[in-house]
Amino acid sequence: MASALASKMGLSLRRKQAKIFYVTVVTMDADLEFSCELKWRGKDLFELVCRTLGLRETWFFGLRYDVKDTVAWLKMDKKVLDHDVPKEEPIVFYFLAKFYPENVEEELVQDITQHLFFLQYGDYNPNVHKPGFLSQDELLPKRVINLYQMTAEMWEERITVCYAEHRGRTRDEAEMEYLKIAQDLEMYGVNYFSIRNKKGTSLLLGVDALGLHIYDLDNRLTPKISFPWNEIRNISYSDKEFAIKPVDKRADVFKFNSSKLRVNKLILQLCIGNHDLFMRRRRVDSLEVQQMKTQAREEKARKQMERQRLEREKQLREDAERARDELQRRLIQLQDEAHLANEALLRSEETADLLAEKAQIAEEEAKLLAQKAAEAEQEMQRIKVTAIRSEEEKRLMEQKMLEAEMIALKMAEESERRAKEADQLKQDLQEARESERRAKNKLLEITSKTEYSPVPFSANSLPADGPNFNFSMENLSFDFKDTDMKRLSMEIEKEKVEYMEKSKHLQEQLNELKTEIESLKLKERETPLDILHNENTEKGTSKQSNFKKLTLQSTKSRVAFFQEL
Repeated sequence: MASALASKMGLSLRRKQAKIFYVTVVTMDADLEFSCELKWRGKDLFELVCRTLGLRETWFFGLRYDVKDTVAWLKMDKKVLDHDVPKEEPIVFYFLAKFYPENVEEELVQDITQHLFFLQYGDYNPNVHKPGFLSQDELLPKRVINLYQMTAEMWEERITVCYAEHRGRTRDEAEMEYLKIAQDLEMYGVNYFSIRNKKGTSLLLGVDALGLHIYDLDNRLTPKISFPWNEIRNISYSDKEFAIKPVDKRADVFKFNSSKLRVNKLILQLCIGNHDLFMRRRRVDSLEVQQMKTQAREEKARKQMERQRLEREKQLREDAERARDELQRRLIQLQDEAHLANEALLRSEETADLLAEKAQIAEEEAKLLAQKAAEAEQEMQRIKVTAIRSEEEKRLMEQKMLEAEMIALKMAEESERRAKEADQLKQDLQEARESERRAKNKLLEITSKTEYSPVPFSANSLPADGPNFNFSMENLSFDFKDTDMKRLSMEIEKEKVEYMEKSKHLQEQLNELKTEIESLKLKERETPLDILHNENTEKGTSKQSNFKKLTLQSTKSRVAFFQEL
């Protein structure tokens, strides 16, 4: 005891000498470190954190710290070091949502507030989000995964399909849809505490944005009794006993006991904060909130116009890329045609040369045959002139003359045939040269087409003769101050209708997915809370309908019912 006291005094002395102490504030997506003055109260540190985060809707949040076997929240009007905080530095605080809105869509004004309630991924891109991209993310609790006969790949496939269908939805819209689904769950925003009523029955007290709820120990989903905040006039505690005075003076004060005094302090903090917010929601917004909502509407309109501008730029870029791809495809086609024409030209030149050579040979052969025919004719004349005295010589001479005539006839026929063949070869040569001329003209025509489009080129530097896409910011700029407010209001209203349609479509998709995977559920792995939730869903019992049903009876009868549990 003495050593602990000495250690505490020594730490206090060092802090006085240093005049500062160090804290680490753990938010939902980052750790922040601060040096604080010894005189700082909880409000000073809390406001510093909020300024650092750019948060104005501060009333939903608080700084929580661990103390022994429970947790506590930093009080705004009390010095930081006067709390029962750990003595080691840096002192660790957790910046968390302390109170929850009744309706997230109406109450969460700032994007940062919404983001702190939930963090979401970026937009779907099929080139980036390829199979396996979700393998490193814990998108579902292990208990949910084990509840179904589905592999990680099957979960990823279904999640990716939903993700892809909502391509183009902004992060703010995605977060809001998630929060709207979450706020309808039975345990949303409820802080549970173990209590006993005057009969000693062990029960659970639930504190949330709507009021106080009493649960059985084995059913945290469906309360047995509920008391809205507008029915509660005063809340106090003495030691471990908690007393709640209803507005209805005919009703008794209902009391319960908690396990520890420290728990009573925490319950009281949550009750006061939730009660204040409950009443605040039902009054006219303060000037600050009105200003924030106006700024949020203007910011939303600005973002909408910015999104439209980006969509137009994206469309223009995609059109330019398609045009570039088409031009590249056409260029490759023309290059292929030029290559084929060049090959055809080479073949035509070779054919022409071959035909010219054959024609020359045929012409020479025809000349040779004509010469031989002339020699044969001369020989025949010589034989006729030469007289053969004997009959035998005459007969032989006649036979030779006949043979010579036959040879001369054959020579004449062969000469005629060779002459025709030479003429045909000349005609073929003329046709080949005509084909060569046409091939050269085709090649010149293709070459003239391809000269205007150098390769490669980018979507932002298309050819001068090709499609012209101008991405000048001057053509896409706008002046929000000169925008017609009436048209802007109509656009916002139109966007709201589209947003409602998207929300409805999303709900239908979730129902379809639930129906699809229901057959794969392993009933034996369901927890009691799973079974209770399914029963409520089948009965059509929602959190809101059950709350209305429980508050139909008078406060007096509900207090009496609680005391007899």
